[in-house]
Amino acid sequence: MPEDVLKDMPKDLSRRDMLKLLTVVGAATGSSSLFATKNEERPKYQTKAKIVIVGGGDAGITIASRINNLLENPDITIIDPNMTHYYQPGQTLVAGGVWKLDDITFSLNSVLPEGVKLINDAATVLDPDNNQIKIASGEIISYDYMVLATGLELNFQAIKGLKREDLGTQGISSIYAWEGASKTFKMLQNLAKKGKNEKIKTIFTHPKTAIKCGGAPKKIMNLTEHYLRLENARDKAEIDFMTPGGKYFGLPLYNEAVKKQFQERGQKANFHHELIAVDSQAKIATFRHEYEVQGAYDKEEEEYEMISKVKEVTMEYDFLHVTPPMKAHDVVKNSPLSWQKGNNGALGLIEVDSYTLQHKRYPNVFGAGDVIGTMYGKTGGSVRKQAPVVAENLVAMIKGEDLKQRYGGYTVCPLITGYGSVMLAEFDYEGVAASFPLDPKEQRWLWWLLKVYALKPMYFHGMLKGRM
Repeated sequence: MPEDVLKDMPKDLSRRDMLKLLTVVGAATGSSSLFATKNEERPKYQTKAKIVIVGGGDAGITIASRINNLLENPDITIIDPNMTHYYQPGQTLVAGGVWKLDDITFSLNSVLPEGVKLINDAATVLDPDNNQIKIASGEIISYDYMVLATGLELNFQAIKGLKREDLGTQGISSIYAWEGASKTFKMLQNLAKKGKNEKIKTIFTHPKTAIKCGGAPKKIMNLTEHYLRLENARDKAEIDFMTPGGKYFGLPLYNEAVKKQFQERGQKANFHHELIAVDSQAKIATFRHEYEVQGAYDKEEEEYEMISKVKEVTMEYDFLHVTPPMKAHDVVKNSPLSWQKGNNGALGLIEVDSYTLQHKRYPNVFGAGDVIGTMYGKTGGSVRKQAPVVAENLVAMIKGEDLKQRYGGYTVCPLITGYGSVMLAEFDYEGVAASFPLDPKEQRWLWWLLKVYALKPMYFHGMLKGRM
């Protein structure tokens, strides 16, 4: 952590703060949505079924561990072309200078569950009609049961003039790519130096598509704003948040809280603006702005007709944080397993039942993680709730039993509001789903401790091991 700027941020927890955090965590374990998952000890079931998991991220690894805990010497194979496992929730902290890239980078073998086989290659064709997967080498992999946990593709190329290789240059950043996250803090340092002497313009974007960790664009914006304050460069900085949506947050309670945060920090929300092009040399971003104008008065309806309009808006910038549009990888999008219509179909998301996470048309296929087309569920906290549902229901199917486990849409977003403060936004299909008897819309130091010190050990020693 940069000592010259963040003097009050501890590198390690004090004994008092650790005890406080453990007290809250301990009280929540076994009862709260945030920590508790059912993990009963019971005899393992024997089967010769071949289970293939496509994707070795947090969802694939956690589900493999969960199935391992339920079956005796199961035949589980993970297919993934990458040998590096990133702790993605930490990419914002890397960008903010709290962590280094090495703190979130691990070999895939180091997190692979015992006994699980790894095929280090990319799936190129999914053939659920024949229970087969073709990989890049040309080999055909057969399965009895398949779990799709491929995550989402960062579609930078959907923005005219932008390439992933541009990250870290010409003021362009993105925490969604690991290399972008690793370059962002240096960019913030340079931005603050400039802002001490002249006006600076910062822009943070949100795309029209579904994205992993929907709160992350605001997290890096808030860290940037706070960093500029700490460096005495905030007065000359303009901060704009550009989103094609019309709200600060989807749920009313959190929407009002985030709106207040914007107002307190002097951050401007520009609704109905979608980033469509970037001129990196001129440092100009172009947005598609949808708006309405008042038309003729309708006497029968006793109101004015509202006419939809579209125009392009260009904005200069010194620092542009891009949240890229996202979609399923082509191997999923072009398969029979994706939704066949609607927005989910356009993105290629997997057509699963929102509760059982079983595919609606191919019952021996399940899905989890960012790639599933459910209302909520694109965070690591969601995966921790989805994994036991997938594992339990898949094993129930092997046994010929009913699928009894249900995913309720639980999602948690530790929304960083600055260095040392986090609003813990939890929700599910029913609405707000707070785990603690505390006001969920309040920003707290305690949740910063949770985000920075507790969640990563829980991830590696609990979630990925199938223990919580």
